[in-house]
Amino acid sequence: MQGRIHSLESFGTVDGPGTRFVVFVQGCPMRCAYCHNPDTWAMNGGTLMEPEYVYEQYKRNESFYKNGGITVTGGEPLMQIDFLIDLFTLAKKDNVHTCIDSSGIAYNPDNAPLIAKLDKLMELTDLVMLDIKHIDPAKHKELTMQPNEPILAFAAYLNEKQVDMWIRHVVVPGITDDDKYLFDLGYFIGQFTNLKALDVLPYHTMGENKYEKLGISYKLAGVPPMDKNLIPAKKEVILNGIRKRRSEINSQ
Repeated sequence: MQGRIHSLESFGTVDGPGTRFVVFVQGCPMRCAYCHNPDTWAMNGGTLMEPEYVYEQYKRNESFYKNGGITVTGGEPLMQIDFLIDLFTLAKKDNVHTCIDSSGIAYNPDNAPLIAKLDKLMELTDLVMLDIKHIDPAKHKELTMQPNEPILAFAAYLNEKQVDMWIRHVVVPGITDDDKYLFDLGYFIGQFTNLKALDVLPYHTMGENKYEKLGISYKLAGVPPMDKNLIPAKKEVILNGIRKRRSEINSQ
């Protein structure tokens, strides 16, 4: 099973625990307004690679990853689930830590063949970094052109399977920085026992030049980068939502 690969990064430090070998897959149905990798959107782009070849690239610098492992990001990794199963099968034979950085948009509980494959993949996956773009359904669709119901359902699925989950949320001025929605996000994820970390990331404009090169209109033109000094307070709002939900669960 070949995968469509956008690129390989040999030294990733923000893609899971430790130093990671990062596989950027090609193809994504999401159209996030702040996406800094619009060149990964096209489903038919990238370079076809065998999982054995990709794993061989990891093995070349294996000593660098003793406290890390392999992360597959994108694009949307779960659009290429067969490739992931093959790649992670190779990795787990050597007890390599495996991580998927996903939006969860590919999740469909009514698709039995997909769920069967996903169940198999989760047995090979140590960590899923799940990007929740917006907790409000209407605002999520406005921001990404996709619904958030599959994403929230995927979070519940990961909890059911007890696969470690890190939540990532990008704070964009005037779009995802409203304290009500940040609290609601925390309240939602507070129910999950597999939640291991929360990454709250400031919006930046470093990917804007890619849109110009690709001839794509940048929807957030004029929106300033998020003030990094405000991020701790925004994260605290989400944490308050988590605490509220867990307090309610514990009192039941």
